[in-house]
Amino acid sequence: MSGRKRILTVFGTRPEAIKLFPLVHALEADERFDSRVCVSAQHRAMLDQVLAIAGITPDHDLDLMQPDQTLDALTAGLLTGLGQVMDEEKPDWVVVQGDTATAMTAAIAAYYRKIPVAHVEAGLRSGNIHHPWPEEVNRKVIGTIARLHCAPTETAAEALRRENVAPGTIHVTGNTVIDALHWITARIAERPELAAGLAELEGRFAGKRIVGITSHRRENFGPGMEAIAEAIRRLATRGDVAMIFPVHLNPNVRSVMTERLGGLDNVALIEPLDYPHFARLLGICALMLTDSGGVQEEAPALGKPVLVMREATERPEGVAAGTAKLVGTDADLIVAETERLLDDEAAYAAMARAHNPFGDGRSAGRIAELLGQ
Repeated sequence: MSGRKRILTVFGTRPEAIKLFPLVHALEADERFDSRVCVSAQHRAMLDQVLAIAGITPDHDLDLMQPDQTLDALTAGLLTGLGQVMDEEKPDWVVVQGDTATAMTAAIAAYYRKIPVAHVEAGLRSGNIHHPWPEEVNRKVIGTIARLHCAPTETAAEALRRENVAPGTIHVTGNTVIDALHWITARIAERPELAAGLAELEGRFAGKRIVGITSHRRENFGPGMEAIAEAIRRLATRGDVAMIFPVHLNPNVRSVMTERLGGLDNVALIEPLDYPHFARLLGICALMLTDSGGVQEEAPALGKPVLVMREATERPEGVAAGTAKLVGTDADLIVAETERLLDDEAAYAAMARAHNPFGDGRSAGRIAELLGQ
């Protein structure tokens, strides 16, 4: 149909897919748009799980994931592969999300072709180009190129204004991760079997307070990951606590955690969870220990405190609101803050009841309206 805007949405990892499928759904349901999807498969299996549950079949799949690939090689493959897709599709807009190599390179490829870029989850800044690494610089590159900046919060919007981004291109939309969490929670309520795979662990750990754990940041590889493992090992000495840890596939994570934590009765080292099961983990845990970005947004939506195992966060809104606290990778501090939440009801309640600053579940519709203008 003539007159429809062709929107090419590009992503490559599980977190991007989670945060973009609500927008893809919104674009596909809107007659103003010809929605096209390209995945890089920067992460293969974890990406495919989200595509399946969300019912999205990509129009282009670059299938670029390689074992232990360097950032150089990944970026080179992305730039040429995404460029070919854009030459074929000739979109009116390219949509990217967040801070991955896929997002940054798609923005560059679009810039080379003078195609406008819409950046979903724009404006997150830690102020340190090495934390998170390389994500902080990826975001700054996209921020220089994008014509439409969909900031999740006013804090993110203000960060863009400080970088002299044109104010008229910045819009506070909320974060689409809350849209996604509402969608999957409703699906699980309708079809409990989607997240029934944790039932055995729920039974095994009945009567214990569950601590959910995720860890995968590149800047934590090495001593940081070893300190995180040590903290978990110490916490596992408590008889009233159980820990469920979906272990990232990266060998820099898996080898450390398997060596340090394998065989502990109340630590379940499990395979990475698909999206419904991860939402279920958020639902059953008392709190989350994480170095992930998305978990800092998702867990507070379900009233779960988050201890962030990083030295800096590009999501300071959660810390300011009281839903999250930075604990770094110091084992003593991780243990102390986790035990404070487990043992101090007032401290726990203060974080659990704090207002989630990241959105109301209607972000995708707002972004679609901006693209339709």
